[in-house]
Amino acid sequence: MSVHEHKEKGKKSIRCFVITVSDTRDETIDTSGQTIKQFLADEGHQTTGYRIVKDEPVEIEALLNEALGGDQVDAVIVNGGTGISPRDGTYEVVNRFLEKKLDGFGEVFRYLSYLDIGSAAIMSRAAAGTARGKVLISLPGSKGAVTLAMEKLILPEIRHMVSQLQGT
Repeated sequence: MSVHEHKEKGKKSIRCFVITVSDTRDETIDTSGQTIKQFLADEGHQTTGYRIVKDEPVEIEALLNEALGGDQVDAVIVNGGTGISPRDGTYEVVNRFLEKKLDGFGEVFRYLSYLDIGSAAIMSRAAAGTARGKVLISLPGSKGAVTLAMEKLILPEIRHMVSQLQGT
């Protein structure tokens, strides 16, 4: 079966839990989380959960456990906390959850970012893979990074990734 045929067979509406990691944002100023939700809605996907969590490893881990444990979730998309500052702890937590890492996601994301923002792209620790039978994706928290990832990587492949995990 061709890649195109696999994508066509994929589930039409993916149920996603969106997490924003931030010490300063709330729902009124979380443009990145809102952008992810809007892209999902525009493609016919569902946001079955949305939360903002402080950049504290224990809090991020607890929320990931909740999101990945939900029956109404096919994928979890996290944004924020992927840089290298002392407060950026998302990558370490997400990395512990990933069972099968999709190294190409981070590599291609950084390449596309490089084309957009230049060498600062090397400081992104965007990552993706599988966790507990679900897709888990972690993105930088900027609106530009979220838009790039949603348009170029996530929306073109999310149905296919979920169908692969669900054996459909």
